[in-house]
Amino acid sequence: MQTSRLVVLLSWFASTSVLFGENTVRAVLDYHSGIGFTQSYTNSSSVIGVSSRVTEGPFGGPVDPFNGPYLPTQLLSIGAGGFVTLQLDEPFHDHPENPFGMDFSVFGNSFFVITNGDYAGGGITDGSVYPSTPGVSRVSVSGDGITFFELTPSLAPSLVTYYPTDGSGRFDQVANPNLTAVDFAGKDISGIRSLYAGSAGGTGFDLGWARNSSGESVYVGAVSFVRIDVLAGHVEIDGITAVPEPTTVSLLALFGLVAFAGSRKAQSPRI
Repeated sequence: MQTSRLVVLLSWFASTSVLFGENTVRAVLDYHSGIGFTQSYTNSSSVIGVSSRVTEGPFGGPVDPFNGPYLPTQLLSIGAGGFVTLQLDEPFHDHPENPFGMDFSVFGNSFFVITNGDYAGGGITDGSVYPSTPGVSRVSVSGDGITFFELTPSLAPSLVTYYPTDGSGRFDQVANPNLTAVDFAGKDISGIRSLYAGSAGGTGFDLGWARNSSGESVYVGAVSFVRIDVLAGHVEIDGITAVPEPTTVSLLALFGLVAFAGSRKAQSPRI
């Protein structure tokens, strides 16, 4: 009886796509490169799916906070006046209970600058990142792909600077947005990962920052589209991932407990 219940639970979980995989970008609906974009980085399909964990090729390797993704197959560049409109796998939801209130993260090509000259695995940073002067951008969200609401610029962070991607971490786990360059100063890769606390980094955004064209705060609840406009300079995007809903995390934990109980029962000696 216990085994049959586990099978039913497993089937139900497997049928819900976002439970066992990150909720990311499904399709690029519109893209305009703008002015001053990085040449050759115009493959819009590069932002679809999970962001880069590994950079392929003879000079590649694992993506980590010192080694950001850099290939045209990994990044989409947007220059001034350019934009990209993205459709999501599943709606992103506004959940104040999410860690730090963040609902999704955007990943780019930034990396921590090594200041001790050791590029063979023993690098130390002073907390500064490249690019040091990111492009100026605007992030907007929509439930229907027609009406978009801007995320208040005074609250939204600069794209693709903090926090450099760590491909060994979880893309659906937001990094602590209160961490600054001072916190990372003097840290090596293990120290950076300790501060990330399992996150893959990225730039976190809260749907609670949404406002209408009059600048008034609005409640969006859930969105299926994200638009990124670049107002000055340029930015490179690798992908976007949602933070799982708290109910999803709870269900996964419950499933783990049921599975554990079933395994303990199966292993119990007969009397």
